[in-house]
Amino acid sequence: MTFSVNCSIMLAELPLLERPAAVKAAGFDAVEFWWPFASSVPGDTELSRFERAITDAGVQLAGLNFNAGDMPAGDRGLVSWPGRSSEFRDNIDVVAGIGGRLGCTSFNALYGNRQAGQAAEDQDELAIENLAAAAAAVARIGGTVLLEPVSGAPDYPLRTADDALRVIARVKEETGVANIRLLADFYHLSVNGDDVGAVIEQHAKDFGHVQIADAPGRGAPGTGQLPLAEWIARSREFGYGGRIGLEYQAPAATAFAWVHPQTAQSPPDQTAPGLKDMP
Repeated sequence: MTFSVNCSIMLAELPLLERPAAVKAAGFDAVEFWWPFASSVPGDTELSRFERAITDAGVQLAGLNFNAGDMPAGDRGLVSWPGRSSEFRDNIDVVAGIGGRLGCTSFNALYGNRQAGQAAEDQDELAIENLAAAAAAVARIGGTVLLEPVSGAPDYPLRTADDALRVIARVKEETGVANIRLLADFYHLSVNGDDVGAVIEQHAKDFGHVQIADAPGRGAPGTGQLPLAEWIARSREFGYGGRIGLEYQAPAATAFAWVHPQTAQSPPDQTAPGLKDMP
């Protein structure tokens, strides 16, 4: 099993640009990030520092989010936000540039919250246009746009796999782009009450990416009640062949203890399904 570690939520005790090296030291070879800059178009110095932190660590950038706004303040994407659509459009080429230089081909576009005073239909129409533009841009580097149902954000309209898949189908039908796929985060789907088992059986072959955390609590595998090992195995059985993104909250010292329980610092065995021994 091949994992990637989301450095925007994990190893949070460390400065952001030190986390790729810590991921490598823990034995993993791939990282993911939410948008790591304050603006949609950061300066060259900021970009170089970010990219160098990844290349110097010797890890692969396996996933990157488009700018989603101020996440701690509650923003969940710019794709459908009329007042900030230009920021999203400006961000597209920056994201594609990072992907091209670092060999990243998976890009998560958070849909955006419903905005007061804006018709939902208008926001959805804008989202279709923006998702198509993003998909066209990353297609030039062999990339795929990912669309994700999210929990914990009352104004975010995509809560189930079907919610996201309907948008994906509409983008494909109305614009002709093909490189947009579902990001199946098993934590978000389960917390929102989706039937994760059914989603896997019906759509695993079409997953663009899988992320995991346990529930309740959004902790490491084995800290909650989700059958993550079973869901991952079933995803493989039904056709998903990509990485498993680790996107949970845990102290750095014990973040990967579930992989080799005898020591939190032992490197994981990425050639075997370590989750099979999870409680």
